[in-house]
Amino acid sequence: MPETPVFAHGAVAAPHDLAARAGLSVLAQGGNAVEAMVAMAASIAVVYPHRNGLGGDGVWLLRERGGRVRGFEACGPAGRLATIERYRRAGHEAIPARGPDAMVTLAGAVGGWRLALDFARALGGRLPLGTLLADAIAQARDGLPVSPSEARCLPRDLDTLHDAPNFSATFLKDGKPYGAGEVRALPRLAATLEQLAHAGLQDFYRGDVGREIAADLARLGAPVTRADLEGFAAVERAPLALRRRDATLYNVPPPAQGLAALMILGILDRLDIRGAQGPAHHHGLIEATKRAFAVRDRVVTDVAHLRHDPAAFLTPERLAQEAARIDMRRAASVPLPASGEGDTVWMGAIDGEGLAVSYTQSVHGAYGSGTVLPATGLCWQNRGTAFSLDAGAVNPLEPGRRPFHTLIPALAAFDDGRVMSYGSTGDDGQPQVQAQIFSRYADDGMSVADAVDAPRLLYGRTWGAPAPSVRVEDRLDPGCIAALRRLGHAVKELGFPDTDALGHAGMLVRHPRDGRIAAAHDPRSDGGALGL
Repeated sequence: MPETPVFAHGAVAAPHDLAARAGLSVLAQGGNAVEAMVAMAASIAVVYPHRNGLGGDGVWLLRERGGRVRGFEACGPAGRLATIERYRRAGHEAIPARGPDAMVTLAGAVGGWRLALDFARALGGRLPLGTLLADAIAQARDGLPVSPSEARCLPRDLDTLHDAPNFSATFLKDGKPYGAGEVRALPRLAATLEQLAHAGLQDFYRGDVGREIAADLARLGAPVTRADLEGFAAVERAPLALRRRDATLYNVPPPAQGLAALMILGILDRLDIRGAQGPAHHHGLIEATKRAFAVRDRVVTDVAHLRHDPAAFLTPERLAQEAARIDMRRAASVPLPASGEGDTVWMGAIDGEGLAVSYTQSVHGAYGSGTVLPATGLCWQNRGTAFSLDAGAVNPLEPGRRPFHTLIPALAAFDDGRVMSYGSTGDDGQPQVQAQIFSRYADDGMSVADAVDAPRLLYGRTWGAPAPSVRVEDRLDPGCIAALRRLGHAVKELGFPDTDALGHAGMLVRHPRDGRIAAAHDPRSDGGALGL
């Protein structure tokens, strides 16, 4: 059983050790948790480019010491040239996953860094931007060993990733992926980070960096313009909240799927299952996921286009109704759209003053669109594949509209004063993994490290699969796996390294009596937890 690291004066957790070290360095210099997270966000963009980057989006949840919880949405909308007609004329039935036509939305992550730092300074943060970006700049300029996670990230058959503009020149060596441990530098990304450190983060959208981004986008024929960049700003959004047992849980509102994450835990709570982590618990989790996803898929869209109030689905009455529809004797048959593998990062930080941060950053699919802008070295996201080319769909493509988002950092505040920052990677897996690690800690009494390490399952449909299945780690009790099959679940057992598909998760918990922070990041990733 893994031991949980415990820290007295602040802690960080990240899926790569170098990103965690960047955050720890900021805390050691007197920075707060938000400043530490910006340093980690910049570093992880360099060391984990298959899962996130400056060309993608980010979503923040922050809890102040006094208890107020804030959400920052840094999700780029579709460019003004991104219309259904444009894609139909080009012969597309759906938005492509790779290449310039996949670059539907602008990149919001850096705008989120800026909004978060404005908040950090209001709380007394004073570290210069150059200090926060220093580790990332050095890592990109000098090069670093390719992580085992990235080395395992091979494209599927018929994936056109390697054909995307400038991908091979940036991420391949002699036409082949780098092996784990081989050193790779990203000099153009380093130069971009240096310019931002010098000119400020607003330069990404309205300065020299923005001008170079826009020129490259235009040359590539992408539908995002200079005017789109200049008009973008990250925004504050009130989080969704769920009261559950002895805690209040927080997650992010539409266009992200935080509603599903809270519904799963709310429904699971009302099933009143006896026996921790047994077949009934796992069956209930799967069935709660089906119910929550059915609501998510008809409700969650750009906040400006919502037809239903998400909070209405989190009332005790509605959650009880959803729970009553679950048959604990057999699996329900529910079709799901094909899901991606969820190439995202989650990171957490809590400082000595009790400021807690939960953050996700992503380019959506593995390496996003695969297209690297030559002047800036940015690998651009393909988040726009969440749009539909059907004008009557829940999430139709429209200029200026934000796509459905999977990014959902989470926080929880317990009645006894404990504060938890937690989250996971993994597209449809994020709500499910959050439910698993939270319930193990809060309901079953597992330690932080055990809750994160214990074997997981993931319900969904993967590309090319004829029907949804339940992927489980082969470490799960064989009797439990057999029981799930008897209940009618199609179970597929996964061994390492396929467990990457079940998400990289993490958790930090601050205890009120002494301020000590228990922290862990996933042993399935390349990182961990560090602190003071």
